[in-house]
Amino acid sequence: MFLKFKDEVSSILSGAVEKAGFKTEDLALTESPHADLASSVGFKLAPKYKKSPKEISEKIYKNISIQAGSYIARAEMTGPYINFFISRTFLNETVLRVLHDRENFGNLNNKGKVILEHTSANPDGPLHIGHIRNSVIGDTLARILKRAGYDVETQYYINDMGRQIAVVVWGLENFQFDTTKKKDHAIAEVYINANKTLVDEKEHSPEVDAIMKKYEIGDPGIEAKFKNAIDTCMEGIKESLTRMNIRHDKFIWESQFVRSGEVNRIMDEVKALDRTALKDGAFMVDLKDMGIQKSLVVQRSDGTSLYTTRDLSYHEWKATQCDRMIDILGADHKLISSQLKAVLRILGHKEPEIVIFEFVSLPEGSMSTRRGVFISADELIDEVEKAAFEVVDKKLPDKDLDFKKKVAAFVSIGAVRYDIIRISPEKATVFDWKEAVDFEKQGAPFIQYAHARACSIIKNAKDEGYYGDFSNQYSPSKFDPNVLLEEQEIALIKKLSVFERVIDDASRELKPNLLAIYARELADSFNQFYRFVPVLSAEPEFRSARLELVECSRIVLANALDTLGIFAPESM
Repeated sequence: MFLKFKDEVSSILSGAVEKAGFKTEDLALTESPHADLASSVGFKLAPKYKKSPKEISEKIYKNISIQAGSYIARAEMTGPYINFFISRTFLNETVLRVLHDRENFGNLNNKGKVILEHTSANPDGPLHIGHIRNSVIGDTLARILKRAGYDVETQYYINDMGRQIAVVVWGLENFQFDTTKKKDHAIAEVYINANKTLVDEKEHSPEVDAIMKKYEIGDPGIEAKFKNAIDTCMEGIKESLTRMNIRHDKFIWESQFVRSGEVNRIMDEVKALDRTALKDGAFMVDLKDMGIQKSLVVQRSDGTSLYTTRDLSYHEWKATQCDRMIDILGADHKLISSQLKAVLRILGHKEPEIVIFEFVSLPEGSMSTRRGVFISADELIDEVEKAAFEVVDKKLPDKDLDFKKKVAAFVSIGAVRYDIIRISPEKATVFDWKEAVDFEKQGAPFIQYAHARACSIIKNAKDEGYYGDFSNQYSPSKFDPNVLLEEQEIALIKKLSVFERVIDDASRELKPNLLAIYARELADSFNQFYRFVPVLSAEPEFRSARLELVECSRIVLANALDTLGIFAPESM
């Protein structure tokens, strides 16, 4: 709804600018604490027309014409700013639109196929907290883009050609696989033991090199061993992702681009560039003229391809499958991703949009799968669930054990997802699970509790015979939204209306933290409404309208939580 208000303001303001004798495409519209939308267009035009911002704004303001029934109540001048305010018509239609659209409220009409690659951790052990930040950012962005109208396909790119997997294959031939452990954890144990042995007994390294070379040329026996090792590890990784409410549409193996000959073809394409040179037997691409000082190696001296070469082929293939490519990558991929984009640009291929995230750490310190110093995602979630149970047990002492466990499970997953996503990807963060599950702080439990409270109010209303069946198509004749006049009611309706704007901003800017911030603000706005405005104890004409506002809040809270990949509970 807010986007329609903004469109109407843009249209009226644009017409006024033209009538006043000015020209600009930038109306400088922003949300403001002093108005629903404010324009600083006078500042934009002042240098061009050699007049003061206030003088320009006054001329524009005199040409503003607002029709009856508009979403705009009025426009006002405050110094050089032109402020616009939402009308009663807009407020009423927002309430009715939420009730009509329900789970579809906030959906946009963007078109196009998006392939979003995320997680893509090496299948040599379980996911850790760093991988989980990648997964949560990727999954949440996919959900946002789907709500924005895009046809989204999520992909996990399996690095099956790297040395790590060759080490796992060699390890499985030389060390025992512990069948009592979760499979990705058992693979990690093999990988760690194999790495330690390869460091202590360097004579075994040529055996791993031979395994790598056999796999790249397609030796059937080695291929089967690689597939078994990777499938085994991926089974455990998928379990962890499912627990986090994350699923991928497709799993793409990088070896398919080697087997198909696409890697050799693109390697020949790159070698033919006048910027490619042979150095110490390896082929390098000079990218200095594109602002990248380090050359990109596309082929080793032994003739084998690198991950980057295969990544070029993967992206070339992806570009033929979609309108947009989006990659979620850690900060350690900044250089390689810029090299990748540069080479694709030189070759005339579509470039991916890259979301770089800084690392998330724990008070315990840094992690490395190779050295065996890491806290797995599974261990992390177990710890968070344990902390959540302690909180739930204190808050709800009279509830039965099964209920407490159920609440602790969805609170813990919500807490992990929300605490990761609330921070802008480019900022580093430390995850503290005790704070994440604190019901008093404005995190996932706070938002989930607001949804549960809305459900409880509606249930009580039904039990007391105040409310009809929500499953039926709602008839607006049953209540009058014009009676929703309290300050907290109007603030809440306005907050509901901006959900689609938040989806639009987050999908365009690829910033899922915008939705996390909005969900918290919506929960806070709903709590303020419930705190100061009586609902069940109100007079009938106020009660029915306020119950509808509670239902609107429940719908949009549920939609926001669903888009964040967080469970919306009916009770907790």
